[in-house]
Amino acid sequence: MQDCPVRTSVIGSYPFPGWLELAARHLAEFGPDDLAEVQEDAVVAALHDQVAAGLDVVTDGEQTRLDFNLSFYGHLGGIDMETAPPRRWGPPAHDQRGRHAVVGPLSAPQGLGVVAEFERLRRLARAGHPGLGATLKASVPGPYTLSGRLVPNAAVGYPDRWALTEALLPLVRSELEALVAAGCGEVSVDEPSMSCYAHREDPRRFVDIFNRTVETVRGRVRVCTHLCFGNYKGRAVGPRRLAPMFPAFLELHCDEMHVELASREFAEVEMIAEVGRRMDVAVGVVDVKSYYIETPEDIERRIGLCLAHVPADRLVVAPDCGLSQTARWAARRKLSAMVEGARRVRRRLGR
Repeated sequence: MQDCPVRTSVIGSYPFPGWLELAARHLAEFGPDDLAEVQEDAVVAALHDQVAAGLDVVTDGEQTRLDFNLSFYGHLGGIDMETAPPRRWGPPAHDQRGRHAVVGPLSAPQGLGVVAEFERLRRLARAGHPGLGATLKASVPGPYTLSGRLVPNAAVGYPDRWALTEALLPLVRSELEALVAAGCGEVSVDEPSMSCYAHREDPRRFVDIFNRTVETVRGRVRVCTHLCFGNYKGRAVGPRRLAPMFPAFLELHCDEMHVELASREFAEVEMIAEVGRRMDVAVGVVDVKSYYIETPEDIERRIGLCLAHVPADRLVVAPDCGLSQTARWAARRKLSAMVEGARRVRRRLGR
């Protein structure tokens, strides 16, 4: 159980500043020192916005990643990186994200890069915000989600997605262990693919995969997981129902489970009661797929819906998903409203 009632958090990603998107299209014009400066400046900007909003938990905004998980493939050996997705034009959909061919044993000889991200975040937080009381969180895609952008290849020992997942599992686990060794106190193992496909796969198999991924760091770091129904270009990819995940997902070995509720008008909110009996429950109270800007009063009402099912000491509030697909001006305003709404609830509770 957390120390702070109605804790305010984020999933991980944050919008890129416009200048960062422009720079990303012209990387060949930058030297390595230029690129390092661009990355640091982007993290400074994301951190500033989160601190200004008053969040209890902040991240680096995943500013040095191409997407919440796509940049990880650059750290993997044994794959042939694709250069163009199969469909490039027309309405946005998940088939506009390419898949990489597996050509040999999967490996990550230098790790997955998250330790360097965390160390950068910690350094910049200490330099720019001395005395910052917020928790610094790192996020890592889980092995099942990470396997989704790889093409199975039986010839090299990976006949299906499950085999790819098993090969990725120790690589993700090693990254978690390295994060703990680096002093990271909170880590999110993001597995949105599990929630997207729980309706058609055995959810108990997902639980086994997750628990083996975190088994060596459990009890040494606050382990969170993020479950949603997809947010590429603001589009979902799975049926947006919590029911297929439960009761199996109650056995996940994590300290905090995040579920998407705001975009679904709090359908199935009653299901968080059982989650809250096992672990802290992080509820999406901000809709990242909508440009309606929630007010503090909206957030108060939404938190009230949650408190009917879980105690304040078990509740974390956050956006439904990462904010990378939301314009920065909207992300700032949504986070500020979320934090103010949570503060009002705390005051009402006398906390």
